[in-house]
Amino acid sequence: MNFWETVDSELEYQNKERKDLAAAAGFDVSNIGKGIKNGGVPLADTAVRIAKFLNVSVEYLVSGGKSVGTAGDAEFSDDFKKFFFYRKLVNKIDSLPQKTKDALVEMFDKI
Repeated sequence: MNFWETVDSELEYQNKERKDLAAAAGFDVSNIGKGIKNGGVPLADTAVRIAKFLNVSVEYLVSGGKSVGTAGDAEFSDDFKKFFFYRKLVNKIDSLPQKTKDALVEMFDKI
């Protein structure tokens, strides 16, 4: 996952809009789509403003959510990939009433 894909996923996760990020960080909203397509990385000062808006580290945005060079990177990366694959489902489940969530957990335990 490149810098801009991570930014876009984080925006979705936080339920924030691209246009709000662009306004807060001082760049054109089209840069996000271009960055995803081209795999580019913004200038350092822009990356810092983006990270601040999202309340995450620049390292997180650059590395796709894993700390570079630490033990357990592969395991963390796999878990992170799984989360992003299932994040829409997780968000939908999270919005359900607690009774329904409990029933789903019980159903999955039986499977």
